[in-house]
Amino acid sequence: MRSVLLVFILSALAVAVGACGEKKSDGFEYSLHGQVLSLKADHTEANIKHDEIKGFMPAMTMPYKVKNPKEFEGLVAGDVINGTLVVESNDAYLKNVKKVGQAPLEAPPPDTPMPTASSGFELLKEGASVPDAKFVDQDGKTFTLHSLKGSAVVITFIYTKCPMPTFCPLMDRNFAALQEKVKADPALNVRLLTVSFDPANDTPPVLKAHAKKLGANPKIWTFLTGDRDDIDKFAAQFGVSLGRPLTDQGEITHNLRTVILDRMSNMVRVYTGNEWTPSQVMADIKALVGVD
Repeated sequence: MRSVLLVFILSALAVAVGACGEKKSDGFEYSLHGQVLSLKADHTEANIKHDEIKGFMPAMTMPYKVKNPKEFEGLVAGDVINGTLVVESNDAYLKNVKKVGQAPLEAPPPDTPMPTASSGFELLKEGASVPDAKFVDQDGKTFTLHSLKGSAVVITFIYTKCPMPTFCPLMDRNFAALQEKVKADPALNVRLLTVSFDPANDTPPVLKAHAKKLGANPKIWTFLTGDRDDIDKFAAQFGVSLGRPLTDQGEITHNLRTVILDRMSNMVRVYTGNEWTPSQVMADIKALVGVD
C-alpha cells in the first residue's frame, strides 16, 4: 500500500513540474513557437506573435529579449521561429532561437479616426489635465483620482495573474522600491497607485492580499479596481493597449505605461515599457513637480 501511495505522489509531482515547464539551473524553460513581427536594430529584442506556451501563458503578442543578440541575427519580420523561453524569478528571455519558416505578416487594420475626448480614449499629452475617475480600492471603498490632489501621483497598470516577470511583476517590484524612496523623502508628498485592468479576478480581497504580499503601506501605495470598461477608458488615455480573447477574458495581452501626475492632476510624464527605474521616477518628480 505504501509503495502504491509513493508511486502516486511521485507521479503527481512529475505532472505538476511538467505543467510549469522544465526546471533548469537558471530557471524554468518552455518551448515557444511564433512569428517575428518586428526587431530592434540592435537585435536585443523582437516583438513576437506566439502560440500558447503550455503550462505558462496563452497565445499572445509581446516583446521578448535575448541575452545574446546573435540569437536574432539574420532574422527579419515575418520569420517563423522556435525557441526556448527561460523564466527566472526576476527575468525572462529567449535562447536557442531557430528560424523554421517564413509567412506573410497580417495586414494591419485600416486607420481609424482618433476617438473623441468624450469617449475617454483620446491620448493625453504631457501637461494635460487628467479627468477624474472613480475606482474601488483594496478595502472595497470608493476611491477617486482627484481625491489625491495636493500630492504627486505615480500610476501604473497591471493584473495580478500576469506570468511574465519582466512585465507586471516588475512594475510591482519597482513600486515597492519607489515606496521605500518615498518613505525616505516624505517632503516630496508622493502617492502610488496600481490599477488592475482585470477586475473579474482582481477583486478588492485579491488586491488586498497582493498588497500585503508586496509590503504596501496603504498611506502611500493604493491598489485599485472597478468597472472594466471605465478602467479600460482611463488606461487608454495614457497609451495602455489591452486585448482580451472572446473565449477567455482572463487572457490579457497588454503593453506597459507608468505615469506621473503633478499636484493638480496634470500628466507631466509617461514612461513607455519596462525600462524605467525607481531612481529615474524620483528624479523626475523632483524636477517636474518639486518639493512641498
